[in-house]
Amino acid sequence: MKMIFGLTFRSAKGHWIANPSWQCSKASIGLFVPASPPLDPEKVKELQRFITLSKRLLVMTGAGISTESGIPDYRSEKVGLYARTDRRPIQHGDFVRSAPIRQRYWARNFVGWPQFSSHQPNPAHWALSTWEKLGKLYWLVTQNVDALHTKAGSRRLTELHGCMHRVLCLDCGEQTPRGVLQERFQVLNPTWSAEAYGLAPDGDVFLSEEQVRSFQVPSCVQCGGHLKPDVVFFGDTVNPDKVDFVHKRVKEADSLLVVGSSLQVYSSYRFILTAREKKLPIAILNIGPTRSDDLACLKLNSRCGELLPLIDPR
Repeated sequence: MKMIFGLTFRSAKGHWIANPSWQCSKASIGLFVPASPPLDPEKVKELQRFITLSKRLLVMTGAGISTESGIPDYRSEKVGLYARTDRRPIQHGDFVRSAPIRQRYWARNFVGWPQFSSHQPNPAHWALSTWEKLGKLYWLVTQNVDALHTKAGSRRLTELHGCMHRVLCLDCGEQTPRGVLQERFQVLNPTWSAEAYGLAPDGDVFLSEEQVRSFQVPSCVQCGGHLKPDVVFFGDTVNPDKVDFVHKRVKEADSLLVVGSSLQVYSSYRFILTAREKKLPIAILNIGPTRSDDLACLKLNSRCGELLPLIDPR
């Protein structure tokens, strides 16, 4: 399946303008959500019973909860990045070692940022935020870097892989809001223009090498070091203190619900293993198989935003 989005960036009278021919309609958002069977009333009742019996519920979310907000993921059958293209995500080591790779990454991210940062929570994010407010959700762990849980009001939250809305200096650790960096990009590239020909996960878009070649990348304002989004790239590892913190939250919980994750990466799967060791009941809501289906007492193949709002957390 080939998707052309025509997201263009150009400078007009000193002001950058994004001209997306693709907009976040219900139809376009559906491009990133894999097919799923109709809701099974009996399965809904089973999830309701699971939530009702839970007193200290830990929820772990993945990219599948955000596809319904219009953000593509990597692994969804037929619609994920791996199924649509032969492209693969950037590797941490390549980003750190190579100036051309950093230039390519930031050029693509610069074009994709206005749309990525404008995505809004969907009913699944709002449902989990409500569960927290009502005291049902003990802790929320997300693999996502899109800040949609924060936008929905979740506070008892660990962003396992960081957040694209922050930027770090690799040398001095200075932290900068991503929106501030966007302004610096604009100042450094007053005449640069580009047209993306596809969307990828995490604010990435597809650009040609010719478009990227003249893009200028700023350095850290404090020390002149290289800048990187405050996220865990593929090939990197999650901060050990953060891992320990989540392990403690899992051990304090009495049940675990996985929402929108295939659990293919070990950074999240290890917490399922901890839950199993503690003999916690595990429920999984994800379209398609996961790495932990055999460990779950309940598996549901439904859209997160369709099912979660049906559950009464009280």
